[in-house]
Amino acid sequence: MSTSSPEAVKKLLENMQTDLRSLSMECKKKFPPVKEAAESGIVKIKTIAARNTDILPALKENSSEVVQPFLMGCGTKEPKITQLCLAAIQRLMSHEVVSEAAAGNIINMLWQLMENGLEELKLLQTVLVLLTTNTVVHDEVLSKAIVLCFRLHFTKDNITNNTAAATVRQVVTVVFERMVSEDERFKGIVEQPPPVQGNTNRRSVTTLRPSAKDAYMLFQDLCQLVNADAPYWLVGMTEMTRTFGLELLESVLNDFPGVFLQHQEFSFLLKERVCPLVIKLFSPNIKFRQGSSSAASPAPVEKPYFPICMRLLRVVSVLIKHFYSLLVTECEIFLSLLVKFLDGEKPQWLRAVAVESVHRLCVQPHLLRSFCQSYDMKQHSTKVFRDIVNALGSFIQSLFIVPNVGNASAVNAPAGGSASGPQGTAQSGAGPGGISGTLITQAAFEYRGIWIPLMTVSAQGSAKATYLEMLDKVEPPSIPEGYAMSVAFSALLDLVRGITTMIEKELALEEEAAAESREAQPDHKWEPPPGTHLVWEEMVSACWCGLLAALSLLLDASTDETATENILKAELTMASLCGRLGLVTPRDAFITAICKASLPPHYALTVLSSNAANLSSKAYSIQGQSVQIISPSSESHQQVVAVGQPLSAQPQGTVVLTAKNIQCMRTLLNLAHCHGAVLGSSWQLVLATLQHLVWILGLKPSVGGALKPGRAVEGPSTVLTTAVMTDLPIISNILSRLFESSQYLDDVSLHHLINALCSLSLEAMEMAYGTNKEPSLFAIAKLLETGLVNMDRIEILWRPLTGHLLEVCQHPNSRMREWGAEALTALIKAGLDYKHEPPLSQNQRLQLLLLNPLKELSNVLHADIRQKQLESVLQILQSQGDSLGPGWPLVLGVIGAIRNDQGETLIRTAFQCLQLVVTDFLPTMPCMCLQIVVDVAGSFGLQNQELNISLTSIGLLVLFHLLDCVRTSSTTADKEKIESGGGNILIHHSRDTAEKQWAETWVLTLAGVARIFNTRRYLLQKLGDFFKAWEVLLTHIQSASLSKNNEVSLAALKSFQEILQIVTPVRDSDKAGDAFAAMGVPPVLIDPLSASGPGRPLVRSDSLVERLTCYNGAELQAPPPGEESALEDLALWWSAWNTWYRTGTDSTRPPSGQTEKLSFIPSQPFLTALIQIFPALYQHIKANFSMEDLKKLGVILHGAVSVPISSDASPFILPSYTEAVLTSLQEAVLTALDVLQKAICVGPENLQIMYPAIFEQLLLFVEFSCKPPQYGRMETKHVANAKYNQIQLFAPAEWVALNYVPFAERSLEVLVELYHKTACHKAVINEKVLQSIIKTLRMPLGLKYACPSESTWKLAVSSLLKVLSIGLPVARQHSSSGKFDTMWPELANAFKDFLFTKSSSPDNLSIQEFQKNEAIDVEVVQLISTEILPFANFIPKDFVGQIMAMLNKGSIHSQSPSFTEAEIDVRMREEFSKVCFETLLQFSFSNKASTPQEGFISRMALSVLLKRSQDVLQRYVEDERLSGRCPLPRQQVTEIIFVLKAISTLMDSLKKTQPENGLYHTLNMKSPTMPASFIPLHVPRVQLGPICQMTFKFQLQSVDDNTWAQVIALYPTLVECITCSSSDVSSALKEALGPFKDFMQPPISRFHNGDS
Repeated sequence: MSTSSPEAVKKLLENMQTDLRSLSMECKKKFPPVKEAAESGIVKIKTIAARNTDILPALKENSSEVVQPFLMGCGTKEPKITQLCLAAIQRLMSHEVVSEAAAGNIINMLWQLMENGLEELKLLQTVLVLLTTNTVVHDEVLSKAIVLCFRLHFTKDNITNNTAAATVRQVVTVVFERMVSEDERFKGIVEQPPPVQGNTNRRSVTTLRPSAKDAYMLFQDLCQLVNADAPYWLVGMTEMTRTFGLELLESVLNDFPGVFLQHQEFSFLLKERVCPLVIKLFSPNIKFRQGSSSAASPAPVEKPYFPICMRLLRVVSVLIKHFYSLLVTECEIFLSLLVKFLDGEKPQWLRAVAVESVHRLCVQPHLLRSFCQSYDMKQHSTKVFRDIVNALGSFIQSLFIVPNVGNASAVNAPAGGSASGPQGTAQSGAGPGGISGTLITQAAFEYRGIWIPLMTVSAQGSAKATYLEMLDKVEPPSIPEGYAMSVAFSALLDLVRGITTMIEKELALEEEAAAESREAQPDHKWEPPPGTHLVWEEMVSACWCGLLAALSLLLDASTDETATENILKAELTMASLCGRLGLVTPRDAFITAICKASLPPHYALTVLSSNAANLSSKAYSIQGQSVQIISPSSESHQQVVAVGQPLSAQPQGTVVLTAKNIQCMRTLLNLAHCHGAVLGSSWQLVLATLQHLVWILGLKPSVGGALKPGRAVEGPSTVLTTAVMTDLPIISNILSRLFESSQYLDDVSLHHLINALCSLSLEAMEMAYGTNKEPSLFAIAKLLETGLVNMDRIEILWRPLTGHLLEVCQHPNSRMREWGAEALTALIKAGLDYKHEPPLSQNQRLQLLLLNPLKELSNVLHADIRQKQLESVLQILQSQGDSLGPGWPLVLGVIGAIRNDQGETLIRTAFQCLQLVVTDFLPTMPCMCLQIVVDVAGSFGLQNQELNISLTSIGLLVLFHLLDCVRTSSTTADKEKIESGGGNILIHHSRDTAEKQWAETWVLTLAGVARIFNTRRYLLQKLGDFFKAWEVLLTHIQSASLSKNNEVSLAALKSFQEILQIVTPVRDSDKAGDAFAAMGVPPVLIDPLSASGPGRPLVRSDSLVERLTCYNGAELQAPPPGEESALEDLALWWSAWNTWYRTGTDSTRPPSGQTEKLSFIPSQPFLTALIQIFPALYQHIKANFSMEDLKKLGVILHGAVSVPISSDASPFILPSYTEAVLTSLQEAVLTALDVLQKAICVGPENLQIMYPAIFEQLLLFVEFSCKPPQYGRMETKHVANAKYNQIQLFAPAEWVALNYVPFAERSLEVLVELYHKTACHKAVINEKVLQSIIKTLRMPLGLKYACPSESTWKLAVSSLLKVLSIGLPVARQHSSSGKFDTMWPELANAFKDFLFTKSSSPDNLSIQEFQKNEAIDVEVVQLISTEILPFANFIPKDFVGQIMAMLNKGSIHSQSPSFTEAEIDVRMREEFSKVCFETLLQFSFSNKASTPQEGFISRMALSVLLKRSQDVLQRYVEDERLSGRCPLPRQQVTEIIFVLKAISTLMDSLKKTQPENGLYHTLNMKSPTMPASFIPLHVPRVQLGPICQMTFKFQLQSVDDNTWAQVIALYPTLVECITCSSSDVSSALKEALGPFKDFMQPPISRFHNGDS
């Protein structure tokens, strides 16, 4: 509730009157004037309330009179009365109804009470309420109130003192808050200040507004009081302390900096009063020197006083923080003083508070930048920023040198390095070899026997002080050991963190601005704002020396892992920042420091030593005085984790690595990994250090250049602790990632890295000369790693990289050159494998650039390098041979660069390459290279080291005439195994007999001849007798194909396939001009076949059809003009067809006898390859391909798929039975037929007579699903029992039959698809293809559940439905021709065999599966209903009778005795029965009986329906009688109700029959749509779907006597049903019996003209 609300005002009036009554009562006897004044006051208040609507302003206006009784009450000096009056006055103040005059009176009254020492706490409370709730007190009244509070602060009562101190602080704050509010109110109003005369503060006050004037006077007097001068405004002050005054000054300066920055008058106070005051008060601290005798100086020096000094430093911190821009000169003085206070001669407490103050500056990087700009960058100015950093570093150094009181324990620390302090202990004893085992219980720094503990002083980035906050202490505190060091250490880290973060943020913003500028104005070069980089560079230049000196010392002295990590992080960030700013010297200095810390103590490494010497000459001074830099001792006690061999000669033999060394190494790796782009020439330092560390740790290069732990080669083994052993894989991984990250470096940085590695490698090469010592392979390994990850820009580094590696390959040290060759060849192979943009095939220059170093290796004389070179050539040929193109001359040059003085091994490897070129790549290489190949082969013929190679190379040149001799030798060769003579030569098992060796010769010879025929046929044709040569070649191919050696037979088919791919190439006469234009490669139809053997791929058979299509669409080059040439070509291809046919017939002919164990059975890869040849062959002969040829093809296809496989090979060829996968051979067979049918489809009409033959072939394959083919009389085992999907893994038979089910089913799908396209073709109709299909499908349809695979009968029935949907319209169309007469009985039998199968469903068949199978039966009946019966006039009567009999049989509910009672409802084929019955019903009332045939169907359906009804009724009566009280099954009740409904409807229709007028009647029959039931809606036990109206329009013809007899015969049976117990049946029975009444009347005679 606010103080101005009506309720509050009412309450106020009541309270005032109550207070006045109480006052009247209290003063009644002793103080009558007060009593009268109180009563007058009551009247006054009532009058005000009665006369004014707005009461509070009226009260304020009369407040002097209202307050008067209470002031008089206070004057009585009676405690009770005084307390009552003060409380009443405070109530009035809180409602803001005190006027300025009243406030003055109140303050005067309070002053009197204060002087009398009465109610001091109440007084303070009243003053505070008055000043905080009102703004009416100003000028002298305000000053009097403040003085009152000050006076009470200096009483003898502690409580009063403390309360008064708090009140003073609050009152001072209120005064300045009023000024801020006043400024806010006048914000935006421009006032014309009166002219200021002179510069005195007295006159300047006149320009201020009231609240500002009060604040000014107050602050000015505070300065006066601290300076021990008389105040101008606070008149009446009797006492004041400096400490309290400084605290008040600090709080004002800190809380209201805006006041001093916005008002010149206050700025003047800062400059003229505050700063001189601070400097004056600092005087004792400046002059004092600890330990100096006062006798030496003329006057005694005043000692520093801790409370004053500490508060002065707090004020200085605030002045620097908030008013630096106003007080540039003054701040320079303050900062210089601060630096001096860190001096070792100052008292320890002073150094501690000074270092805390410095820490406060170090967490403000923007302020530090201002120092740098204002001082360090100005000429003739103090280098303040540099001095601060250097002083901090010098301070840290001094703590390690000067024994002092604050670090008392360090004085007594023995040289051994043990020391103890209040917060930690260190114990150490020298171990063997000068290595000490040190147990340190607390983080600390230890240096030359001085041990300083490390404390947590503040959070990172904040400067929380301890001694600057000790405002209650009078005496200097004792500083704990290590405190000053800990603060200085935090300050150092915060300084580095702040500067680097600030500059890096600004650099990032600059880069962002540059990127935006480039996007907006690509042509305009962006320039950064002037001067920004200069400031950053100056800051780094000013501070790096001092930082590095301090950080290096601390790193050396640190015994704590976290502290070490922080120091290293600081050095790393500084190195990175220097690199980004391009400051090379400081960058290298910081990196050198990290490198030296990574290596063992005193490790002789030239690069680092020279760099360190350069740095030692750098100046390091504070305020112009040079400072001695303590060099790290490297003697601190650390845990040794590794002992190893130095890479370079060291005085101490072995060297040790400590945990700190490893930690520094990780930092070095981090630096290189994350900041590699700014390292530049420092890569040399980093990599040199890493190389030495890697060597000491025993890491050796492995494949790809990665380093792995390996054993030392010589000298004592490397000793590693468990800790470092677990670290090694991580270090190795980081090293690899470091060089992998080089892919993100820019080109210049990458060149720096490559140059550094090359320099290192050269040093390693120098060291390896003339010694068998293991060389350092670090640089080579990392050159390889770097090259591999920069393949996308390999051109820019290829020449320096490979140039250096070629030098390495010529080094006398075998290990070094071995790695040089490994790196070079790996890079070449990777370069060729890489997916360049554009690809190498379109970038000839790059390909030659990549291959050139391979050629250069030929100049190296070392045999091991040549061996590596040739092995690489072999690998390149195997992986890249097809795409070498213009690189062939280089590669062939390498192969041919052999000499007699080279060993057999080298020549053998080179010849292996040549063989690969001749056998695999001759067709694809440019024509101009063929001459080079011949020259190279000739050079192998001339060498005398290896006779076999010499002879074979000649064979490569001339081959054709050798074929006969080779074949004969191969056929008659010895089969005995050749034993290894003398045990010196190992022979592979694939070549360990003479027969096997000759077989290989046969393969090579045949392949070579075929290749020549393929590439140069048109040249050979000019020579004459070409056809004869062709015949001879084909005879050789046939002979080889029928060889019992698998390798030979497959190779022969490969050669056959190759000569079938011939198209007309460019003849030699056309070779002028560009040689590469002649590189036309024949379109490859299918993949070249490969001989079986190690490393050879299996034959591909996938996507042949697509490739054929592609082949057919290609524009082939025409042969030379002239009919003779074309005819000659045709003769060649028909000769090839005859060879293929003979080969196929001989190879697929089954053995004649059952016991012919030794008969040769062809392998599946052979048969696959054989069949795959046909599509290519067919392309050449399709124009003349006849029906006779098609039959020949069919025999071979059938024979090929019938061939079993060896039980040994079956696991590798057969898919598991659960996968419906075709073998490669089966796919090839179907592809061959597919090629044929597509050719027929697009060919002339006379080809279409081949369709029936293709159907016949496919139908043969379909039969395989139920009756697998027999291969002669051979006994075979089936690989799987399809019915239960159980694999028989151990078939005892030698031969295994394939699983033909997937093949047969795929053939059926192909057949249906083909029939869909060809059903209307004459040949298909004339040859009764539809009947053949139905006849073939009868087998799986009749077997149904007995089929080997369930999928077979399902596919068969779906295929039958598809075929009939296409074929029946065709059959109806040609019904008069009689071509389909024999089809109908076949179809009826197929329906009958399927719908009423003799095979029972498996016991494990689920109900869901049973329902799915029943749905298939229903589909068949629906097909009869829609596609057969409505077209009665096209269908034979016998067929209709069979269909009706089937429907009648189907409509009878039948169940399997094996079903449980719960299953009977579902497994009754109830839906099937319903559909059969509905079909009968539908065709009983057919309205389309326009022909005798259709009328016959209608009568037959009616007769069957009546007979069916009679049977159901009789069975029901018997079952009802026998069941007694047990209810009949639900499905039987359903059935009888449905029949009764049908009878009722039928009777109704017969009754309305008018034969003479043939009227149409509509039968409305209610039937549920639910498939599971026929129960009408009113049957209560069954939930049904909505009832729909089924309407049949029918026309009843004259009803014959037989029908009437059947109708009347129903009546007695209906009567027998009357005893039924079911109410539903009774209801339906009534409806059925009702219409019979019309048949019980005697017939009415009609007479016409006397005749009856």
